[in-house]
Amino acid sequence: MYSVGDKVVHPMHGAGTVEEIRQIEIAGKKRKYYSISFAGGSMTANVPIDNSDSIGLRDVIGKDEARHVIETFISIPISDDINWNKRQRENLIKIKSGDIYQVVSVLKDLMYRDRIKGLSTNERKTLSSAKQIVLSELVLSAFASESDIENIMNDTIDALI
Repeated sequence: MYSVGDKVVHPMHGAGTVEEIRQIEIAGKKRKYYSISFAGGSMTANVPIDNSDSIGLRDVIGKDEARHVIETFISIPISDDINWNKRQRENLIKIKSGDIYQVVSVLKDLMYRDRIKGLSTNERKTLSSAKQIVLSELVLSAFASESDIENIMNDTIDALI
């Protein structure tokens, strides 16, 4: 169970901080919720405590793990799948997994594709979501600032072109 002030990651929204644990009544049933404020925006979400594991709520990674995530971003190969429909489906599955390494692979692929070919509207949304998820967690891990992380990522993509 998380406490107020804990840093957590929601698989679809990225990293945030538990601001409050509250009881909410919906349809006559009272449940406890984590009220989470997400990094990088003004969004908050109420996540039912009893479903938090199945939703995929987890701790933010530490500095050493964040360093490994960046190293993975730099070294992971670009996927060469041409079928955008299949690629989009697989990308969404990877993002929903909550595994930062899966999301990093989506992010790198889409950043590269965006630079060389451009992206469809759906892929652009997926890129934005993947970037927000990865950046928010790396920033909350206290690894580096958002601008430093973005510079590393952009330099990595620039080196491939």
